[in-house]
Amino acid sequence: MKKDKIIYWTATAIIALFEGVMPALTSQTELAKEGIRHLGYPEYFGNALIVFKVLGVLALVVPQIPKRVKEWAYAGFVFDFIFATISHGAVDGINGQTLFPLVFLAILGVSYSYYHKLNPQND
Repeated sequence: MKKDKIIYWTATAIIALFEGVMPALTSQTELAKEGIRHLGYPEYFGNALIVFKVLGVLALVVPQIPKRVKEWAYAGFVFDFIFATISHGAVDGINGQTLFPLVFLAILGVSYSYYHKLNPQND
């Protein structure tokens, strides 16, 4: 059980840092704004994305959040990573940056799997 908790919290912390904390701290930099423009999205889309990422991370890390909300947060991040891969592939072709969101999708899968392993009564 202890090993499972370590795996779950490690995977969840990686998602929280890279999808919640870092974007919240860097979203208003010119580099971040240029990244959104480069993909062809308007600036307000980047702002909305940051709000939803931070809310999603909070849903994942706060234990008192209901299971249904956590499930939607996991689903939202799945969509985020898949569409990020598609966006980068459509604009830049297939390269490391295109496939990078899939690494986080795999980490998210570990977090999701261990969430259910640690909370079987919630299934």
